[in-house]
Amino acid sequence: MNLADVKSPTRILLLEDTPADAALVERELRRADFDYVLKRVETRTAFQSALEDFSPDIVLSDYRLPGFDGLSALEIVRREYPDVPVIMVTGDLPDIKAVDLLYAGARDYVLKDRLARLVPAIHRVLSVAEGGRARKATEARLRDALDQLKLFRTLIDHSNDGIAVLDRTTLRFVDANDRFCSNLGYSCEELRALDVRTINPRSTPEFQAAVMQDLLSSGSARFETFHRRKDGSEFPVDVSSRLVELDRSYIVSIVRDATERKRSEAQLFQLNRGLRLLSNGNRTVLHAQTEAALMHDMCQVVVQHGDYPLCWLGLAQEEHRRVRPVAIAGDAQDYVESVDATWDDEPTGSGPAGLAVRTGQTQIVGDIQTDPRMAPWRELAGRHGFASVIALPLREHGRTTGVLLIYAAHAHAFSAESVALLEEMAADLAFGLVNLHTRHERDEAVKERARYAEKLRQSMECTLQAISATVEMRDPYTAGHQRRVARLAAAIARELGWDSEPIHGLFLAGIVHDLGKIYVPAEILSKPGRLTDLEYGLIKIHPQTGYEILKDIEFPWPIAAVLLQHHERLDGSGYPNGLKGDEILPEAKILAVADTVEAMWSHRPYRPGLGLEAGLDEIVRQRGVKFDPEAVDACVRLFRERGYVIAEPT
Repeated sequence: MNLADVKSPTRILLLEDTPADAALVERELRRADFDYVLKRVETRTAFQSALEDFSPDIVLSDYRLPGFDGLSALEIVRREYPDVPVIMVTGDLPDIKAVDLLYAGARDYVLKDRLARLVPAIHRVLSVAEGGRARKATEARLRDALDQLKLFRTLIDHSNDGIAVLDRTTLRFVDANDRFCSNLGYSCEELRALDVRTINPRSTPEFQAAVMQDLLSSGSARFETFHRRKDGSEFPVDVSSRLVELDRSYIVSIVRDATERKRSEAQLFQLNRGLRLLSNGNRTVLHAQTEAALMHDMCQVVVQHGDYPLCWLGLAQEEHRRVRPVAIAGDAQDYVESVDATWDDEPTGSGPAGLAVRTGQTQIVGDIQTDPRMAPWRELAGRHGFASVIALPLREHGRTTGVLLIYAAHAHAFSAESVALLEEMAADLAFGLVNLHTRHERDEAVKERARYAEKLRQSMECTLQAISATVEMRDPYTAGHQRRVARLAAAIARELGWDSEPIHGLFLAGIVHDLGKIYVPAEILSKPGRLTDLEYGLIKIHPQTGYEILKDIEFPWPIAAVLLQHHERLDGSGYPNGLKGDEILPEAKILAVADTVEAMWSHRPYRPGLGLEAGLDEIVRQRGVKFDPEAVDACVRLFRERGYVIAEPT
């Protein structure tokens, strides 16, 4: 055996003042079967002596020590023993501090609550350090390779994308191609005197830490950011970076100017926003019931779906020739109240609102701060952050009756394409307002019918409430049972995302689900002992009985059918018809779960209440067998995560 092939144990110098933490480090080393010799020190003096006498292969350093810290230790090693790598082993460490340590030369950092990363980090860092010891030979080979790759360099310099090489430790530029330099306005020599933070001033320490973490964990990172040119101007870029290990760690980045992509995306965004506004505006016109609602909703649509900060609609009044605001959406209603726009010959009548009324033409102010039409309101608009505005006339039978004003936070925000779409939306709005004029009498009739229908609905619900109370009066032991089941069933349906109408129907079915028990003798309902088969048979007919009572009443919900099925079970073991699976209504499936939990929770003539957990255990045990899985899961979530309580009815 060649003695040169025999590897000696790795010499580890541990700077750690807490014995318990040192023991945890050694445990991880032993667990990984790591061949090592470890020396632990606690003070600056002992640390410096150990660096000379112990000659470590690697240093593991805590970040905070009494009278000393990891950053100072790192500076000593980098200054006096630059070939010895340092890994910081510490407790909670903010991202900013982690970035500082990496910039200062730490090869990695491992949190004490994640010591499983320690041994892999040591292996990786030692591997890199071993490569560093052969740096001179590698650099010579690298120079020879670069001499042979002049053609390749020419191809790189003619690339449409910028390419830059950074030192991973210092983040200083090592090299860059012509495209990268020309995009920034620097020469390659000037760039070598800079680090990446000079051209990327918007980057936060947290963002830098996230990029560095991606590079260390996967070897690559992709992100969007901004670069600053030598003249101070900025432009967006797409960056793809890769970590390359040669004589030391380098970051190779391919950088593409994203200005055109961003411009195309902005144009596409404006077009999509206009189409979205037009679509939602049409829907608003179709569903509007009153002029006031239509005007208000259209302003809301513009703000919510168009991402504009303010929209208001004004009507052209003959008296005093004012533009009276009647609908506003956005966070600057005080601005509208201060506008006092007119459509006369005064300065307040020469703004976009007044001119739109007088001319019947769309008025566009691309830059509020320079356009003379906005002189009376320029200062106020600036305080609210408005940079541009469009005024869209609303015409009725050839006459302008109102104007819709939309404000943007950016100058020249209204492109030709978006203006065309907004004008179409305004035309639809005007048509809707005209149409609503002719619908007033019909709407009044519809309202009257709706009031009558609501009265009928309330009457039906009151009837059901009375029926529920009647049933519970016959069975004092289960008083409140139906209402508690109804409340729980409605809560389960709400947890499942049901709409309010079917939930309401389910609640009403719940408060009368035991209606059929009105035909069961009271002595059976209140019997304290076990029921005979005959008595239990009478109990089991109550779903059919309840159904027969309600089947001919035209409810908006399947209440009678729910009563009939609420004791059916998924596996067909229920009654009265032994229905299975999808043969059972969703309302009945939910009611079955709620009924079971409440029944086991509450007292019965023949037993005391078994408690909530017993009820939940039962439905979980029969989940997917007798009870609907989704209803069971929703019910369990209500109690165990949402804090639902089975309350007595009030």
